[in-house]
Amino acid sequence: MSMKWTSVLLLIQLSCYFSSGNCGKVLVWPTEFSHWMNIKTILYELVQRGHEVTVLAYSPSFLFDSNNSSTLKFEVCSTSSAETEFVDNVIHLVERQSEIPKDTFWSYFSKLQEMTWAYGDLIITFCKDAVSNKKLMTKLQESRFDVVLADAISPCGELLAELLKIPFVYSLRFSPGYILEKYCGGFLLPPSYAPVVMSELSDQMTFMERVKNMIYVLYFRFWFQLFDMKKWDQLYSEVLGRPTTLFEIMGKAEIWLIRNYWDFQFPHPHLPNVEFVGGLHCKPAKPLPKEMEDFVQSSGENGVVVFSLGSMISNMTEERANVIASALAKVPQKVLWRFDGNKPDTLGHNTRLYKWIPQNDLLGHPKTKAFVTHGGANGIYEAIYHGIPMVGIPLFADQPDNIAHMKVKGVAVRLDFNTMSSTDLLNAVKTVINDPIYKDNAMKLSRIHHDQPVKPLDRAVFWIEFIMRHKGAKHLRVAAHNLTWFQYHSLDVIGFLLACVTTVIFIITKCLFCVWKFVRTEEKGKKD
Repeated sequence: MSMKWTSVLLLIQLSCYFSSGNCGKVLVWPTEFSHWMNIKTILYELVQRGHEVTVLAYSPSFLFDSNNSSTLKFEVCSTSSAETEFVDNVIHLVERQSEIPKDTFWSYFSKLQEMTWAYGDLIITFCKDAVSNKKLMTKLQESRFDVVLADAISPCGELLAELLKIPFVYSLRFSPGYILEKYCGGFLLPPSYAPVVMSELSDQMTFMERVKNMIYVLYFRFWFQLFDMKKWDQLYSEVLGRPTTLFEIMGKAEIWLIRNYWDFQFPHPHLPNVEFVGGLHCKPAKPLPKEMEDFVQSSGENGVVVFSLGSMISNMTEERANVIASALAKVPQKVLWRFDGNKPDTLGHNTRLYKWIPQNDLLGHPKTKAFVTHGGANGIYEAIYHGIPMVGIPLFADQPDNIAHMKVKGVAVRLDFNTMSSTDLLNAVKTVINDPIYKDNAMKLSRIHHDQPVKPLDRAVFWIEFIMRHKGAKHLRVAAHNLTWFQYHSLDVIGFLLACVTTVIFIITKCLFCVWKFVRTEEKGKKD
């Protein structure tokens, strides 16, 4: 190692002793795709502050390369042959989800349930491989980690923390129906004004919408409670050698880092061990590549439109691609379209196709007028960060709900991917660009997002370091975790009070009856 790098590493190590984190060791149980993008941002910041970060990975992971990373350590935790099919299976599940018709509530969510179970089966395989790998577990024990950082949507991080006897922190965007937040985190989400995630409702609900929201609450509560709970409960009980449940172990999380904020989310109460860090991956725009910058500058005063439906969908039909291309060809703006497929026949001269685009840098460019998006949370937050109005074409998962939030806040127009015409898309793009209310609302959300005393990324890192310094955060944990469901809702107290009132009423009634009987007897004796 050169003298230069030796000096740099020495300075990093020395800085730990003067920093707030004191050079801790972080073990990470991540999730793939967009979830990894958020956790990765936190991990790189932790490394920059001198912490040692180890990520548990499985070999087919394609979002990070364990062989080429110079800052993060990776441990392959899975040995199952099924892992080689993981990426293809997950992508297949996602693409199937985008094809589910939302004709009826029950048909949509019953099919969604099957897919979620299938995803849960994949994750539980990884978890079994990790905790049964004696060599790996011995190495983790000897490494003496200070904290586990896990994505709550993929269980097992909390089991590792329990086995290693160290605290853990969750990173989470949301769980279906807020199951994990409510029953593991103790979140307060009154259904009267807190819409269930994926319901596409706002916090200003009519009576019938509140009825619908309550049905969602009951459905998710008694659905399958995420990932077929019996399998997870059985696994956790076997591994720990005592009867337990997934929810019980997940409920021990010290801090919940929720990847949301009040510029995106509707207001509701939250607990002291919950920190909202939405948009932590957002950052100022960097200069574009020269060829792309020249194309953007050639747009003149009309500016550009950024179009991306994300990286997960690769099966767009030629018919849909031509519908989109013909609409974009008619807008006066230049268009940068992230598209990995055959060139559409109706593609206009104003549109360029890219297999990849620097989305954040484009959204932060002064010539960008609108963002056509599938509604992924990361992309929406980048648009909020830079104050760009949107045309939402949601495909699956939380995307319809995300676009519904943006529509309520007045920064987006929503279209249906399968039924929209070229005219619909053209009019939507023109509306968000030409109607100043959309830009004004987008800039308002942007100002709210930027006007925070501490940046979201700094808050996330602070709380992880806080857990390392204090070996947990039990003082922030509400006593609700120690109560049964009937104690939490005070049903035992209400029952006791009702019994007392009933007893008092019974005694009073009995006494009055005895007095009445005595008086009647006396009156009868006098008459005789």
